[in-house]
Amino acid sequence: MIEVSNIQKGFDGQQVLKGISCVFETGKCNLLLGGSGTGKSVLLQCIVGLMKPDIGSITFDGTVYTNSKIDIRQEIRRKIGMLFQGSALFDSMTVAQNVEFPLQMLTPDMSASDRRDRVEFCLKRVGLENAGNKMPSEISGGMKKRVGIARAISPNCTYLFCDEPNSGLDPATSIKIDQLIHEITHEYGITTVIVTHDMNSVIEIGEHIIFLHQGRKLWDGTKEDILNVEVPELKEFIFSSSLVRAAKKVDDESEGGMAALNEEHGGGSGI
Repeated sequence: MIEVSNIQKGFDGQQVLKGISCVFETGKCNLLLGGSGTGKSVLLQCIVGLMKPDIGSITFDGTVYTNSKIDIRQEIRRKIGMLFQGSALFDSMTVAQNVEFPLQMLTPDMSASDRRDRVEFCLKRVGLENAGNKMPSEISGGMKKRVGIARAISPNCTYLFCDEPNSGLDPATSIKIDQLIHEITHEYGITTVIVTHDMNSVIEIGEHIIFLHQGRKLWDGTKEDILNVEVPELKEFIFSSSLVRAAKKVDDESEGGMAALNEEHGGGSGI
């Protein structure tokens, strides 16, 4: 579990995060939802340590991360896996070498054969067991995302952070990536935090959703709750999606509208 308390962050006198407090639950897909410029990515960077908040604290499973000794921060960072928006693969490395890279950086005592075994396991888990020798330029966008996931989990991460994991993907591939992240989260009991503005992801895997607007947390809840919210800013955001409007119509006409929509749009499909 990750606890965020009163996080504030500003740049050049402009306040971007305005006292955000929230909890990201273990073994669930926690979605940071909101439009562009609402502070989602800045909050994510504060949590993973790429930025230092001006005020507030961040705690990982009871260990305070902010303002801790450097050895404590480094120990927590070793438990963090990151899936970047553009996958951020090294073009000069093969798929297997990309997945092995964090193992070389974070587990220097691991033998070369153990690293190879771990890489093979992670690639097989994301359905790319035959792609290890390919270069990033030789694989599709969806495959690059899966390589990014394999690389993120290769050091046995406890916390997985995904920045717009469906960016640039077609709807069918987006669903597969969502489901893969959901499966891995539950299989390994990971605390997963996903930055998104995609309501399709909310419907697919939104177990715990935190809605940000203008640097503040306005709402948190589940995908089952979100259709009936009374927060004006969130209602405006979610009902701009035709898919959510359809879900609401189903929900109004029968019980279990969100579950029905999940079934209709392929919820639970494998990778």
